[in-house]
Amino acid sequence: MPTPEVQRKALLAGATGLVGGQMLQMLLADTTVSQVHALTRRPLGISHPKLQVHIVDFTHLPELPQVDEVYLALGTTIKVAGSQAAFRAVDLDANLAVAGAAFAAGARRVGLVSAVGAKAESSVFYNRVKGELEDALKAMELKALVIAQPSLLLDHRDGLQQPPRLGEKLAIPIAKLLAPLMPGVYRPVHARAVAQSLVRTLPQAEGVVVLASNVLVRLGED
Repeated sequence: MPTPEVQRKALLAGATGLVGGQMLQMLLADTTVSQVHALTRRPLGISHPKLQVHIVDFTHLPELPQVDEVYLALGTTIKVAGSQAAFRAVDLDANLAVAGAAFAAGARRVGLVSAVGAKAESSVFYNRVKGELEDALKAMELKALVIAQPSLLLDHRDGLQQPPRLGEKLAIPIAKLLAPLMPGVYRPVHARAVAQSLVRTLPQAEGVVVLASNVLVRLGED
């Protein structure tokens, strides 16, 4: 079991995203992490003594290196993906494929970037896919599964080589004003707080831990 004194090896899928990019920087800066393996579809454009970048096809993953913990931050939108099936292929199938391959390589700790409202029985397609992924991971024989369920992320995606999301650009200024009045699980949160909550919680977690959006805000401020 990883401890603060042990040099941990981490694997990250989704390092080019808002939360994944923050987690990558935090893992590289963590003195208890000896290696960071980043799975990506394109070069990251950065180098670091700890970092090993693996350019992969998520539908045909190679055998992965032995790691202690896995962080799943792959995600898209239906608009970008082009269809519900394509969205599902990324948000469910690709994340689950990484978890399975990492499990085969010895990982027993998984951290997931999910979303508020995730539920396999939901009538909302987005929430249903997120919930199906959570349930699939819960069925694995993991030592720890930490699920972050953020609400709206209070960050713009400029510089991430991602298409602009008009809805986010309109909602973020409003959400910042209304944040103190919003129910806990729907409280908007910064990507850095989500990343910090996962990176700090997963190494010592036991069983299934769900971090609601207001908890992510609090942990991100500590």
